[in-house]
Amino acid sequence: MCALTMVGCGAPVVRDSSPKPHKAIEKKELPRLGYTIQAGAFASAENAAALTRRLKDNGLDSTYFVAREGLYKVRFGNFASKKEARDRAEKLRQKGVIEEFYVVSPEQYAVSQRDKRGDAYFREELVKTARSFLGVRYLWGGESVETGFDCSGLTMTVYQLNGMVLPRNSREQFALGSPVEISSVQKGDLIFFAGVGSKISHVGIYIGDDQFIHAPGSGKKIRIDTLERDYFRRTFVGAKSYL
Repeated sequence: MCALTMVGCGAPVVRDSSPKPHKAIEKKELPRLGYTIQAGAFASAENAAALTRRLKDNGLDSTYFVAREGLYKVRFGNFASKKEARDRAEKLRQKGVIEEFYVVSPEQYAVSQRDKRGDAYFREELVKTARSFLGVRYLWGGESVETGFDCSGLTMTVYQLNGMVLPRNSREQFALGSPVEISSVQKGDLIFFAGVGSKISHVGIYIGDDQFIHAPGSGKKIRIDTLERDYFRRTFVGAKSYL
């Protein structure tokens, strides 16, 4: 990792050198997804985004992604049982919201293999998923085509597609997880940046070698950037691990 010297925003930090009792940090893993529903096979992100909006109008959290065959597909919901997921999908099909669908079981997510194959495997799967969005003009389902990217929507989607529930907002994402020193950040960790007022305003997913994948802004495509760029060195505020 590059050596970053970050200066905190706001009042100066007063360091107390007096000895403190050791306090163990409890690691809290993100909740895991239950059964979800997959629907659609679209040639364009705009059509997939339109379906996510319709699903949101029906009270369902949804996201879309680029499948291996190059088509955009949509996943939505978080159900306790396969029957509950199938019943909801059938009702949506009857209403004309979706057509064909597929129920995704919890064991199909990469996180279900983590206990057997280890954290390194899961981290690689997170990076692989993030890379699948490179070059995509990411359109979050709740926004217009003109609005374009959504950085926290991208990171949330990457984790959800691998079976873990990450909050929607970048500030909520920053509030969770375990803090990681920049010298120890690993693949799959999230790195956060702050704009005016020292508030969290941007997030990306670390992929190794000082690089991260992010949705940089409206009118641009999801891309790889480096922490060595002066702008990111200046605005970096921290990294979090959710494993």
